[in-house]
Amino acid sequence: MATDIHDPAHEERQQLAREAEQRLFERNFTRWGLDMNPVVSLAAAAFILLFAGLAMLDLERANAVFATVQSFIITRFDWVFILASNFFIVVSLVFAFSRLGTVKIGGVDAKPEFSNFAWYSMLISAGMGIGLMFWAVGEPLYHAAFTPPVFTSPDAAVSAMATTFFHWGLHPWGVYTIIALALAFFAYNKGLPLSLRSVFFPLLGKRVFGFWGDLIDILAILATLFGLATSLGLGVQQINSGLNHLTGLPYSTMIQIALIAGVTAIATISVVSGIDKGVRILSELNMKLAAAFLVFILVVGPTGYIIRLFTNALGLYLGDLIKSSFFIGSGEQSSWQGSWSVFYLAWWISWSPFVGMFIARISRGRTIREFVTAVMVVPPLLSFLWMSVFGSTAIYVNQVGEGALFATVQGNLPVALFEMLARINIPVLQGAISLALSVLATAMVIFFFVTSSDSGSLVINNITSGGRIKTPVGQRIFWAVLEGAVAAVLLLIGGEQALMALQTAVISTGLPFALLLVLMSIMLVNSVRVSQERQKRLRDLKLFQQLMKISGRLHHSKSPGAGTTKIS
Repeated sequence: MATDIHDPAHEERQQLAREAEQRLFERNFTRWGLDMNPVVSLAAAAFILLFAGLAMLDLERANAVFATVQSFIITRFDWVFILASNFFIVVSLVFAFSRLGTVKIGGVDAKPEFSNFAWYSMLISAGMGIGLMFWAVGEPLYHAAFTPPVFTSPDAAVSAMATTFFHWGLHPWGVYTIIALALAFFAYNKGLPLSLRSVFFPLLGKRVFGFWGDLIDILAILATLFGLATSLGLGVQQINSGLNHLTGLPYSTMIQIALIAGVTAIATISVVSGIDKGVRILSELNMKLAAAFLVFILVVGPTGYIIRLFTNALGLYLGDLIKSSFFIGSGEQSSWQGSWSVFYLAWWISWSPFVGMFIARISRGRTIREFVTAVMVVPPLLSFLWMSVFGSTAIYVNQVGEGALFATVQGNLPVALFEMLARINIPVLQGAISLALSVLATAMVIFFFVTSSDSGSLVINNITSGGRIKTPVGQRIFWAVLEGAVAAVLLLIGGEQALMALQTAVISTGLPFALLLVLMSIMLVNSVRVSQERQKRLRDLKLFQQLMKISGRLHHSKSPGAGTTKIS
């Protein structure tokens, strides 16, 4: 008779889970419908209030200080961001193409919680969705007008599109892959809380349950909440611009605050519903709307031009990827790189605790190879398609219109998408259909913002609860509302200048996070290597046990008279 197989990894998970329960969760405040770590929550809230108060006292000076800090970091430490982002891609490839990729997130018996389509939809919606809506028209036009020093081509449009691919392709998703994999592995394979503190367990040991762990989680909350508040505040400006373009609704701060309230209300409903009934459904709806929108513009727009530009730009991107990935500019080139490539890398890295934790939350049951391949291929490829269709159309429309669309991009970027739709000179797009497309674009902007907001609220809620996945409904509502309130207050007091100050402050955290992520990557490789050896032994033992069972059935099912073997 077969016996149960001893799994040391399972025992380790149980032991660490008990340790977390005793040393971390028992500290939680559990009254009034809450379940949160008081040290992390109160310290983060106090810093948010202090930051907002000091910045609002002299907003112009605060903005100047943050801009100076950001400029210093980006110009003096550009090499850190460039080398670190390349390092993350290399580590991701090691996981994908080595035996380490056979390790399953959650253990050998774990099953995926979501379908592939739902999983991909949530990856895109949380990681890139709203950025693709905002920059698909503007960024290719900027690069076409001001030739970048990377991905050089005789055709400025090809160079512009390849550079756009570079900013939205492998490098941001390499960052997200590493931090998401680390969070998922240490939570689901090691039994630690789903929180940023857990990825430093190999370095800090059980000290992650104390002061150092609290400090790490506080930094993660600040980066996430400030990043979300910035995106929400800037995003409602695009929604307001779209509504102004469609209906003549005034472009004003009060309208934008009302829009924040609306988006926050929808996000709160989604947060209360949970991931499966809230975030998943909205993300799948986003992807279906985006697919319909993309296909329609591809068919009725300059189809041949779009396809030629996509294939040429993709070839240039892949051909020059290594050279351009290690490019560090000087002089004017350094200025361009700091404003675009390094700025993006700093933003992706500072944004990574939120996106990484959300991806980790939805990725249980996938092998590391499946996880890395999906995250490094599907979102970048879909981003390339989206940028190609809308960016190529924008370049074409701008050329036909003698630069009119680029003038709009320079003067009022949030309305550029709607202006492009209005300028496509095709009879079928006139009148009601053109209006319907603009309405669809506005709806997609809103839905992408909602999915970013609700997934971000869930992440902050997880961190403040000490890494618990299931938390009280009232607590989820609190963080969703607070996120919207921070954005609304910043808009009300300081307008766009306050939001830009906050964004600058968030990006400045990219440098320490980059160094921490490099350290985390090294620890992750070592930990996964040990887990891979354990899982292989466990799979071999299970296979041996199954063979023994089959052998036993074969032996007992032999017919004495016929001399044949039956397999039952």
